Amino acid sequence: MLENNNLLFAFGITMFAGLSTVVGSLFACYAQQTNRKFLSAALGLSAGVMIYVSMIEIFPEARASLSLVYGDVKGYWLTTIAFFAGIALIAIIDMLVPSADNPHEIQDPHDNTDSAGLLRIGLFSALAVAIHNFPEGLATFVSAMEDPKLGLSIAIAIAIHNLPEGIAISCPIYFATGNRKKAVLYSLLSGLSEPIGALAGYFLLSSFLNEAMFGITFAGVAGIMVYISLDELLPTAERYGEHHLAILGLVLGMAVMALSLLLFA
Repeated sequence: MLENNNLLFAFGITMFAGLSTVVGSLFACYAQQTNRKFLSAALGLSAGVMIYVSMIEIFPEARASLSLVYGDVKGYWLTTIAFFAGIALIAIIDMLVPSADNPHEIQDPHDNTDSAGLLRIGLFSALAVAIHNFPEGLATFVSAMEDPKLGLSIAIAIAIHNLPEGIAISCPIYFATGNRKKAVLYSLLSGLSEPIGALAGYFLLSSFLNEAMFGITFAGVAGIMVYISLDELLPTAERYGEHHLAILGLVLGMAVMALSLLLFA
């Protein structure tokens, strides 16, 4: 029963993280203007949470699991290799998305005044977000299955990270069609790839998820989260606001994560 509860909880918070793209979409379609400074600080905070938890919590847990199976030295080597393999995986996914259609390359969706091709940009942005959200869903789900509190922290960080993605999807579609419902719908569909990633990970890994496989997966998850933070969150935070504001959010996110881990130690 406890395992089933963990499964439902892990899937639920993964769904929450994925559907935050819809919140960003609604914000873009109905709000008069975006609070850029708040968004910048929030993205920096999200990056701080993800970097800190990856390096301080997830990587050591992965190393401990692999060391139990392979010994300290070999376990450490495998953890490090899996960590960089996770970075390589998400980097390859990132490279497969053309930069012109990648929502993380769009500096400000509201600034695009050329109506020609707006719909195409929005649709490709939705596809790009769906591709990016798939491994994020797996990361959230695996973390929550191992440690619900840790999974919840990661889900909140990814939810903040998904807000500007919803904006990047909905703005071009809304300005091209004038249809708010269509803009929100595409944000919803792209966000659903996150829980789909969780389900795919569960069904693919559950049949042979032992201590070694858990350690490798967890180390890869840490790599994915560090890459997302450095390649997506921090650059986007700086584009939406100021450098020092983004760094302040980063440090605050680390401090909040550190405090939460200390309180529940």
